[in-house]
Amino acid sequence: MVQTPEKPVTTKIPPSRHEFAEVIHRLEAGGSMLPDTPENLMQIIGIYKAYAVPMDFYWRDLLYIAEQVFLEPFAFFKYFLPKEYLDLHNHYAGDTADLRIWRGEATAHPELLAFMEKGETLKMPKLLHHLFHDRINMEFAEACMRAMLWHRHMYAPVNQFDAYLDSEEYKANADRAIKAYFQGNPVMLGLYKLFPDMFLEQCRQMSYYSNLGLFWEVMAPVFFEMSDIYDEGGFKGVPDAMNFLVNGIFAIAGRPIYHHVYIRGECYEIIPKSKGFTWLYEAALPYVEAVFYRTAPFRGTKSYNAQAGQVPDDQKDFHYGILYADVFPVGTAGIPPTLLMQDMLHFLPQYLVDYYKQHCRGEDDMLIQLGISFQRSMYNVTSAVIQALRTALLYPLDDPNPKHLQANREFFEQQLNRFTRADYGMRDAARLRNIQTPDYR
Repeated sequence: MVQTPEKPVTTKIPPSRHEFAEVIHRLEAGGSMLPDTPENLMQIIGIYKAYAVPMDFYWRDLLYIAEQVFLEPFAFFKYFLPKEYLDLHNHYAGDTADLRIWRGEATAHPELLAFMEKGETLKMPKLLHHLFHDRINMEFAEACMRAMLWHRHMYAPVNQFDAYLDSEEYKANADRAIKAYFQGNPVMLGLYKLFPDMFLEQCRQMSYYSNLGLFWEVMAPVFFEMSDIYDEGGFKGVPDAMNFLVNGIFAIAGRPIYHHVYIRGECYEIIPKSKGFTWLYEAALPYVEAVFYRTAPFRGTKSYNAQAGQVPDDQKDFHYGILYADVFPVGTAGIPPTLLMQDMLHFLPQYLVDYYKQHCRGEDDMLIQLGISFQRSMYNVTSAVIQALRTALLYPLDDPNPKHLQANREFFEQQLNRFTRADYGMRDAARLRNIQTPDYR
């Protein structure tokens, strides 16, 4: 396990002159972009818990859609998770775990099952819960998946998953699965013959359903365990919470990423485990890049004038993720993740509910407040990713060689430069400056 220093190291290089020099020095001392205060620790851990419960549904339903629903043209019931997937054992929780991260049970979380039965209203058939929108909002999970799919070429040098989606081997595997899925359906097979690329692109989307589902299958027990540790008094500060994430990243980095489809009892390996695609490079890093940083302009919230340069010319310059979000409830499944905020509202720990009651302008304002807490928590997750990359690529924070410390410094400054760019309003949109103060509510 990798541990970052708990106390600031004595610097052997001059102080940073970066716009966010204070944050740079905090990272160099083994800290997070998020200041180390009891209030911040309480907010992020409470949000991790509130996020983990709906995430326990997200990952199960994403795998169900990728493995079972697949290319169903009228998937009206894809959010109706069968008992088989509610009982599916998480590989990182329970007694049967491949690597036990959470000490809890491997099947669907009890709070999730209780909410699915009753929702915000009362016990009624699944269809009525669905029609009244009294349910877990899977549209948010699908929005994250589509962001990863749309930005899928961003890690081309290291992410072999995306290159494989364009390979002849993948096309051959997909072809076998598509033909098997529509066996005995001459209409769909005829359409496939006429428009093969359309079906292939849908298959690629299903592969990203699987990718994100396998990613979140890890993160749900990580967040559950962090909540339990906090309740037991195990975290002394924000750096402790960040280090838990850093160690988790290294512990689980090699988890296989694959896509299997089950058709009439037979397994079709569209992306076999034997390809060696891993959780860190093929799922975690693309997720952070696509969802935390990039996504797309928020629909229905603002008009953008492309001719006036308000929308980036290059996709790599998109900056609409949660790290840049102006958090307000807009009723959309995009980022800012209003539907996720609504999902988390059902599962907030009592200490966070009490905190919001103290600071909110009313009950409706709680969505905004928990959205801002979520933003703080994701800056902490991003800090863990940055520290993990520094550990993998560069030098220890207490390295005695000044040249090595300078290399670390340049890496940290390069990461934070993403929040200082003035073009397309990035500097104004970035919330790194806001989260440095408790007044950001």
